[in-house]
Amino acid sequence: METYNRTSDDFILIGLFSPSRIGLFLFMFIVLIFLMALFGNLSMILLIFLDTHLHTPMYFLLSQLSFIDLNYISTIVPKMASNFLFGNKSISFIGCGIQSFFFLTLAVAEALLLTSMAYDRYVAICFPLHYPIRISKRVCVLMITGSWIMGALNSCAHTTYALHIPYCRSRAINHFFCDVPAMLTLACIDTWVYEYTVFVSTTLFLVLPFIVIACSYGRVLFAVYRMNSAEGKKKACSTCSTHLTVVTFYYAPFVYTYLRPRSLRSPTEDKALAVFYTILTPMLNPLIYSLRNKEVMEALRRVTQRLCSVKM
Repeated sequence: METYNRTSDDFILIGLFSPSRIGLFLFMFIVLIFLMALFGNLSMILLIFLDTHLHTPMYFLLSQLSFIDLNYISTIVPKMASNFLFGNKSISFIGCGIQSFFFLTLAVAEALLLTSMAYDRYVAICFPLHYPIRISKRVCVLMITGSWIMGALNSCAHTTYALHIPYCRSRAINHFFCDVPAMLTLACIDTWVYEYTVFVSTTLFLVLPFIVIACSYGRVLFAVYRMNSAEGKKKACSTCSTHLTVVTFYYAPFVYTYLRPRSLRSPTEDKALAVFYTILTPMLNPLIYSLRNKEVMEALRRVTQRLCSVKM
């Protein structure tokens, strides 16, 4: 691998793929995914805003998920694309800190928001009569605000640590964005204390929410099993399956990446896994929630008809 040494404070992002024909193909594929994510998430936000039938707590949470995904992928891909196109892989010390801060904030906010959406489905299916009280607009705002605050606090702690430790002469980060664990491989001090901090943060903001989601869906499946209505069972299973698909794509590679000790981690494997939760998930979320959701498709039809009638 090429060795990068810098006397300045800039970091070097090695990137996801090399400048070759295969690299160019992969780059075009990533850009296509990026454009699909932008279009899909913007469409979901606009559709939920324009159609009054979707002005419910579940779709309010979904619009926030699309907003997070929109910013999430925009934090990573544009810089990666710029580095590949212009061959300038450097990123300033402050720029790296800013990218790391937004990545961590959005990552935790999305994890907690997915948990909130699981709670929404749990209450809707297991306690339908209590739904207007337990999942009110105020409760949704509190859950969303809490997700952002917890994400920002966690991000501040990790980013502040990463920006205040001494780095060695080599500034080459073997990743395609400023991921703090990848940055710390360049540190000139022992970072074992931080490794435990990463373990604690991953447990609090990824493992525990995943356990909560698994338990809530265990109760949901039991409630669905006891339903008498076949149509109700079908609708509940369809809604829950879409959410579980999103959760699996997001949590599994994230947890596997950050819970492994440094001795078992591989930069190549870390980059491949990071593609799932930084690039693929923001693109898949709007597809899963729209193509597998009858209410969203009906709302799209209504909005399309309304727009066509206005033009005529």
